Amino acid sequence: MSKILVVEDDSALRRLVTTVLARRNFSVAEAADGGEALAILSTTAFDLVITDILMPEIEGLELVRFVRARHPGAKVMAVSGGGSHLVSYTQLAKQLGADEVLAKPFTPAELVAVVERLLSGGAAPQEKRDV
Repeated sequence: MSKILVVEDDSALRRLVTTVLARRNFSVAEAADGGEALAILSTTAFDLVITDILMPEIEGLELVRFVRARHPGAKVMAVSGGGSHLVSYTQLAKQLGADEVLAKPFTPAELVAVVERLLSGGAAPQEKRDV
């Protein structure tokens, strides 16, 4: 069973993502912010880390860096809300080593498809952008 860490400061979205993935039989842990995620990642390895990019205290971009340095075999998906900053944060997340960047809002089906592809070692990452 693949282990996934969901890092999201929006508690409703974090619960939704966790619930959707748990129903697909993934082992899912959650963190409310980057600091909590770093503490968890210091003691536990995950197959996939899904992190919001913009969070208070420690941002998702720092988590991408941390995962790449400490858990190089793990996959990383960065998630970002829309807006004018999306393209620059998306590019930076990719440069730092994110395997996938998914733009909010996304559907549960889109989330599951990307997670399953990443964990199966499937095709090259695709980027979803709001239109």
